[in-house]
Amino acid sequence: MRTHSLALLLLGFLFGGLQAEELCRIRVVDAENGWPVPLVELKTTNNVRFYSDNAGTIAFDLPELMGVTTWFSIEGHGYGVKSDGFGMRGIRLVPVPGETLVVRVDRQLPAKRLGRITGGGIFGEAQRFGEFADWKDQGILGCDSVQNAVHNGKLFWAWGDTTLPGYPLGLFHMTSGTTDIRACASFEPPIQLRYDYFRDELGKLRCVAEMPGEGPTWLSGYVSLPDAQGRWRLVGTYIKVRPPLSAYESGLCVWNDSTENFDRIGVLWKESDADSVPPLAPNGHPVFWTDENGDDWLLFGDPFPHFKCPATFEAWADRSTWRELEPQKMVLARDGSENIEPHRGSIAWNKFRGKWVSIFCQIAGSPSGLGELWYAESPSPLGPWGPAIKVVTHHNYSFYNPRLHPEFSPDGSPILLFEATYSASFANRAIPTPRHDYNQVLYRLDLDDPALAIEHRN
Repeated sequence: MRTHSLALLLLGFLFGGLQAEELCRIRVVDAENGWPVPLVELKTTNNVRFYSDNAGTIAFDLPELMGVTTWFSIEGHGYGVKSDGFGMRGIRLVPVPGETLVVRVDRQLPAKRLGRITGGGIFGEAQRFGEFADWKDQGILGCDSVQNAVHNGKLFWAWGDTTLPGYPLGLFHMTSGTTDIRACASFEPPIQLRYDYFRDELGKLRCVAEMPGEGPTWLSGYVSLPDAQGRWRLVGTYIKVRPPLSAYESGLCVWNDSTENFDRIGVLWKESDADSVPPLAPNGHPVFWTDENGDDWLLFGDPFPHFKCPATFEAWADRSTWRELEPQKMVLARDGSENIEPHRGSIAWNKFRGKWVSIFCQIAGSPSGLGELWYAESPSPLGPWGPAIKVVTHHNYSFYNPRLHPEFSPDGSPILLFEATYSASFANRAIPTPRHDYNQVLYRLDLDDPALAIEHRN
């Protein structure tokens, strides 16, 4: 039996080697800095599509096109090449087994794509060549938008609906994990971000926020707050959802350190004929703020603040302390050509700029209705915000619910990191990108980039 097993391993190794030798490696890199560029599509004239992984690698495996001059159309969502005389954007390559071809693409906007930080096959192309052999995927294929909070010395993450390999219906009551607060070892690609997921006794990924009632549970307003006894409490606001995307209940919940789950501590609202609109609640992404009088506040916004309360657990749980704010509705584009209506996003204080900064998605943007991301800043978290600079674009694809990560980079660094959900949802019959669809993609914005120069208003 042992001899048979060794023989099988040897055959597998030989087959794997032969398979790698039959592949042509294509590397997609940024023409400016040589960094690998993930999520670039190369498409043949007969519509076979290939996508670069986090290493910027594509394993080309079409035997009928080996040794053949082949045109590849290029779609890079903000990365690309100049068009030819017929308006075609692409490149001619001659794939040869065992060789490496390099495709250089130009970045068209300020933000640099670092790579996917959730899902499966993150290095799936490069691993076919024996690279990144120590990287192991973590058992999920996709997940919706993220919430983050620093709590008890760790960065806690929570995601919405999560796709698993075993069945089309996955997990729908928030999955979660932790990392170090400085989650990224490097701010250059290839990105390798691993989570310590909360799992059941069998090691399977599990939910952490299942609240009573039918339909998914979604959390928002994720934050850690001190209570009167000096303990830090991780809290959130939940909603219960019925198809298609209709909330019918909301409430407050608190993380239980013993069970490693969220416990409901109060219902804020239930849908009824008399009360069909959810009331003011601490949802969105929170930030701490000390006003000009020295009072400490917790602000919630998505992107701009719509809610404040004193920055304590007791005040967060006491509706009598809650105050409604009026967020800014529009932000003027830097060139003055349009007013940008924000969809979702987050804000943070940035020491390097000496301003509050924001990344937000645009409603009804162009060329993608929910895939255009903008940067703006303000002297105060309450505004005024602007002007706005577009930093990320997509061609008929959504990139929604962006989340800033100021905790990733050192205080005073010009590097600003953010992620958002890459999804075919809400686009115009977009073809879902294999492996990448319905996952989180991380970007880097260099705040010392001249492209982000802003003439501040007095």
